[in-house]
Amino acid sequence: MLGEVARAWHDQGVRVHRNFGFVDLSGFTALTESQGDERAVAVLSSFRALVREICSRRGVRVAKWLGDGAMLVGVEGTPLLAATLEMQRATTAVRLPAPLRCGVSSGEVILHEGDDYIGHAVNLAARLCDLAPGQVVFATESILGDLPKWGTVLSTEETAIRGLEQSLRISRIGLRPLDGDVVPDPICGIPLTAEVAEEAALDGLGRELWFCSDSCRDTWERRPRPVLDTGGSPRMPLIGS
Repeated sequence: MLGEVARAWHDQGVRVHRNFGFVDLSGFTALTESQGDERAVAVLSSFRALVREICSRRGVRVAKWLGDGAMLVGVEGTPLLAATLEMQRATTAVRLPAPLRCGVSSGEVILHEGDDYIGHAVNLAARLCDLAPGQVVFATESILGDLPKWGTVLSTEETAIRGLEQSLRISRIGLRPLDGDVVPDPICGIPLTAEVAEEAALDGLGRELWFCSDSCRDTWERRPRPVLDTGGSPRMPLIGS
């Protein structure tokens, strides 16, 4: 009996609430044509390394790679939104020749065979990514309540979505415009003020540092620290020392 129940669960899946993001490099096909396969592979490798690092630090799973893009999944919405906004900023900072575009959504879906997600929220996030221009993150209303304090809605409009009978309100999200003293997060570089920082800490000189999330603060606190060698000068410990 238990074996039959397990097989039925495996076949039909279980309903879960998840947050989804699709990201890809806009114009990657044209880049491959104009600059060659080797250059395209180099750009793709840089992009994937950046996505892996950001998702790993923020607790977001890369569910699958999709050529020049990726499908991201998060149990919580805020880390997923933070990851996509950081990716948008980071790809500009490192001057990737193909700008990032992204679509994010959330909702109940079916977790199928343990590692695949079937449902409207998945399809919608993918459609928004296809619709977004380069350097734009589109989001549905269902996930906007999870925006970090340093993120904001830049614009909202009714938009026709391929495959949907009715238009949908979608929002373009980005970094919040800031006034006053602006300091970058020492880990991710997100610009912050005391008002929008999620965490704070003091450095070795007693100066206050601001962080966009507890994950960036945790990364900062776990960073390798200089130690004193026998001569009394600080050095970074060698691997294995």
